[in-house]
Formats: sequence, structure tokens, C-alpha cells
Amino acid sequence: MKTILSSIAITAACLVSSAAVAAGADLEAGKKKSDQQCLSCHGADGNSIAAQYPRLAGQYKDYLEHALRQYRSGARVNAIMNEQAKALTDQEIKDLSAYFASLPTKLTDLSRKNP
Repeated sequence: MKTILSSIAITAACLVSSAAVAAGADLEAGKKKSDQQCLSCHGADGNSIAAQYPRLAGQYKDYLEHALRQYRSGARVNAIMNEQAKALTDQEIKDLSAYFASLPTKLTDLSRKNP
């Protein structure tokens, strides 16, 4: 049973990684950039424990890209995120979004309590 679960986990990781690469994203670059800018608020694994900072791990890549572009343009307003996103290139946004989307999440839906 452990072998089957390990195989499924490896396959899932490969699929996520392949999808990110196919979209032109670099997961390692996203990880490096997140270490520089994101972890103090969103947590080292993208699963912030502070309620005021959203959990990014496991979010949809497209949603994260859209949100970062909106922060960068000023269409979405948050003093911290507007400053952080202002300097991001399109490629860095893709890399960060793909990286956070690839991480295991602790997100829950509204029918359950947050962990």
C-alpha cells in the first residue's frame, strides 16, 4: 500500500511540475524568489498561520498570476502587496504562481474549520 501511495504522490508531483514547465514557469526560480519576498508573511511552505495573510500553497496558478498582476497594476489594493508586486516581471509572476500552486496546501473550504 505504501508503494502505491508513493507512486501516486510521485506521479502527481511530476504532473504538477510538467504543467508548470509547459506554461513557461520555473519552479526553482519561484522558490528562490519566494524565499526573498514572501515567506515572512505567507510562511516558508506557503501555508501562513497568521489569519491576516492568505495561504498561497495549493491555490490555482492562474488565480495567483491574476492577483499578482492586479497588485502590480494597482487594480487590487493592498499597501504591502502593491509594493512587493510592483517590481515583479511577468516571468517572476509566472514562476511564483507555479511554485505556490505546486505546494501541498492546508486550505479548507467553508464547511470545515481551518487547521
